[in-house]
Amino acid sequence: MASIEHTHLNWDEHGQPLSSQFDDVYFSRSSGLAESQHVFIQHNQLAERFAELQDGDTFVIGETGFGTGLNFLCAWQCFLAHAPAGARLQFISVEKYPLSRADLDQALALWPELGVLRAQLMQQYLAIHSGFQHFPLANGRISLTLLIGDALTMLEQLDGKVDAWFLDGFAPAKNPEMWNEHVFAQLARLASTNTTLATFTSAGFVRRGLLAAGFAVQRVQGFGHKREMLAGHFQSLDEPAHSSTTTTPWFARPQQHRLAAEQRHAIIIGAGIAGCASAASLAARGWRVTLIEQHKKIAQEASGNAQGILYLKLSAHETALSRFILSGFGYTRRLLEAVSTTQTGNEATAILSKNDWDICGILQLAFNDKEQKRLDALAVHFAPSLLRPVNAQQASQLAGVTLEKGGLFYPEAGWIHPPALCQALTQHPLITIQNTRQAITLTQVDQQWQVHTESGLLASAPVVVLCNASNVVQFSQTQHLPLSRVRGQTTQLPATTASQSINCVVCANGYISPARDNTHTIGASFNFADDSQEATLAEHRSNLALLHELAPSFQLHCATDTIDVATLQGHAAFRCTSIDYLPMVGPVAEHQSFIQTYADLRKDARLPLTQPCPWHQGLYVNTAHGSRGLLSAPLAAELLAAWICAEPLPLPLELAQQCHPNRFALRALIRNQAQ
Repeated sequence: MASIEHTHLNWDEHGQPLSSQFDDVYFSRSSGLAESQHVFIQHNQLAERFAELQDGDTFVIGETGFGTGLNFLCAWQCFLAHAPAGARLQFISVEKYPLSRADLDQALALWPELGVLRAQLMQQYLAIHSGFQHFPLANGRISLTLLIGDALTMLEQLDGKVDAWFLDGFAPAKNPEMWNEHVFAQLARLASTNTTLATFTSAGFVRRGLLAAGFAVQRVQGFGHKREMLAGHFQSLDEPAHSSTTTTPWFARPQQHRLAAEQRHAIIIGAGIAGCASAASLAARGWRVTLIEQHKKIAQEASGNAQGILYLKLSAHETALSRFILSGFGYTRRLLEAVSTTQTGNEATAILSKNDWDICGILQLAFNDKEQKRLDALAVHFAPSLLRPVNAQQASQLAGVTLEKGGLFYPEAGWIHPPALCQALTQHPLITIQNTRQAITLTQVDQQWQVHTESGLLASAPVVVLCNASNVVQFSQTQHLPLSRVRGQTTQLPATTASQSINCVVCANGYISPARDNTHTIGASFNFADDSQEATLAEHRSNLALLHELAPSFQLHCATDTIDVATLQGHAAFRCTSIDYLPMVGPVAEHQSFIQTYADLRKDARLPLTQPCPWHQGLYVNTAHGSRGLLSAPLAAELLAAWICAEPLPLPLELAQQCHPNRFALRALIRNQAQ
């Protein structure tokens, strides 16, 4: 189920939280902060290991049991004190019963010395839903990935390597599901020869289980009244359970050639939301980025709408697309908070203004009985914090206009001005934008990708990322990718005194947003036949018709019967989509070599082939976001950066594979349709 259950807390006389589910404390009653520092920081030798990092390195901590987030803030604090400025910390933590925002804030308030870090975490601690939830912190230097769900299930889906483990679930006697051989096997699978481990418990069966999984552990002095605890390191790589995540070669990570800090340079083609987000994710990891855009300004095509809506088109059947959108929505919501204030020392500076976005909520109307049944199914499947059913009266109160139908209300959603977000994402000293430059061809010479325009060589770098929507297929290396484009047009509708009452986004087949700069955005059309990039009167009329279908009251509030359609402004562009509607994110293979290497799959799709995939080394794509780019592209950029930088993926491995560019060639081989 996609719905989550927050933990139920009791608070003792000292203001410390107690779990009612497990009848246990979250940390030592004497000093939770000192306990975290003793058990997890000291016995994983984090201060020393952080100091040894180089610029461009990423240190990964894995944790079983996020709880109050105290361990995370302790690790963050230690990292700031000892790591070089160019290093990053990635913290991955499992939590089945996350604290509510209010409870988390109250718990962490016990330690004023962590107040600055607590404030940054609380700013981002929102839109928490099931699955993988990724958090951008400290201008990208710190990342947090919460795996919301059962520990074993979540860890099985994680792909990457962990440098240090914090084993901090509730006591084994209280929470036996967290402490078993299957979980220990996952800890080992995700470990390497240098991985350390520490836990507050010294239970014999835990020690024996970790030993059996390949960890060398010993009892050491515990904290406070606890005489002993366990600490150790991973030492065995012999058993199958200890190998890296098992995957087929066509989805395996390309062999990475470690680049010195000064060699980390990527060219990104296309400066829409996918390209700008990709540039931001790489720049946050210390990469120098050259962002190439054919127009005079960034965000001119599908990312050029005056208002884009954060519209979750979900399914009650937990499809791959629905899971991706749910994780992407959470990441985008947190990203908006992050780029609205940037931390520089002790100062916070606004980047994205209040006029550029608004979490006003989205109201999705049930326009017929079939749609009502679909919305009813969603209401059962998802948590009320994400969406809740409303009747016509409630919908009217939320919208500020009279509506004849009810539906679903998404309180955490709203609208954003996409060009402003793109501008905010590219405000980084490592990002250089080259406008009015159209990339024509790509060639690779001496492990350097060269981008050519009509006038010659424009730029070269070891990594190129194609984010130019359906124009990705113009290059010979990617012309095989099955991309399509669909024209869409929005209409700018002048606000009236009456229409200023519209409080939230209202949508069904069409949508209307609250006014921005005295103008509503309505739309959007889907036109599969027209190749024009100019706004047309016909599609303005179509958008007005969609508005009238939402509710007759919009005609009155917006005075649409008095509008001269010829005077309306709008924006027309092409959405890029894949044939399965999932985005396309990841490394690119040499197509014909791929077909030849895995030709035997034509005969038997279950053959255990092991031949390495013939990659275009250093070539990646981030495209096919359709009409969901605001929700999918920023998280896809983090997925892309994880591919490039050999980091743990911010999505479940299976879901990342379902977004992999190789999926189409693979399907064609299996169906004996590959050419």
